[in-house]
Amino acid sequence: MSPSNKTSRLALLNPLILLLISLTMLLPILNIIAQSLSGSVALSTGKVILWPVEFTMANYATVLHQAAIWRAFGISVIITVCGTLINLIMTASLAYPLSRHEYRERKFILLLVLITMIFHAPLIPNYLLVRSLGLLDTLWALMLPGAISAFNLFVMRSFFLSIPNELIESARIDGAGELRTVWSIILPLSKPAMATMSIIYSVALWNNYSNAMYYINNRALFPLQVKLREFVITDSSDLANTANDVANLSPEGLKMAVIVIATIPIMLVYPFLQKHFIKGMLIGSIKS
Repeated sequence: MSPSNKTSRLALLNPLILLLISLTMLLPILNIIAQSLSGSVALSTGKVILWPVEFTMANYATVLHQAAIWRAFGISVIITVCGTLINLIMTASLAYPLSRHEYRERKFILLLVLITMIFHAPLIPNYLLVRSLGLLDTLWALMLPGAISAFNLFVMRSFFLSIPNELIESARIDGAGELRTVWSIILPLSKPAMATMSIIYSVALWNNYSNAMYYINNRALFPLQVKLREFVITDSSDLANTANDVANLSPEGLKMAVIVIATIPIMLVYPFLQKHFIKGMLIGSIKS
């Protein structure tokens, strides 16, 4: 078989393979959405696959009328927004000096950061540290312990290294200090890196429920993912029985509605950062 025939066959197979991979990720999502919009009889008889049967919005109406869900949703938004800002500020603040050649101790600091990537502290020392800092039962416990990701730090440092040194030198000649240089030159040129880090950090913060389980005992401070976990692993029949439209409700449909509600907000973030995110994914892949 000639190389040209192999290339043409691969060109035909690649779209098919990519389509199959996409379907494996898309079909479960469609199934969850269909179940959240289906009636109790259709769900109990297993008729729902990829399209709603006995279409109803009762599941969403019941979930959205729960004050606990809205409170948990608001807490998750606060954690995600504030936590992402803290992550970006802390990561950029450490990555920039580590990218500057005039900082003599950068290799030693990079070694310390690398050690944290290889050796992770166990749960009990982390818990003792959070407790000693007085962060238990506070939202800070969900944001500060992971303020800097070692992997993201190296990625952002690589991007800072790609910025021409001549731009920084010209800013210094014009009398700009380090803060002014970072704010006026480095950060505007780092939008792809910042967008990439924003998505990575925000998704991790939005989906993180383990830290809340470990560090939060006050149920009023539970984020949305903990409430989602309670719906998934516990019986939702009590909630269904207290609703007005009991006939169209089922515990399974309520669980699926909560999953959709918890997933949509973070999915809406991506389209606004897509342009910068695609550029940011190429960080470090091309070396001049």
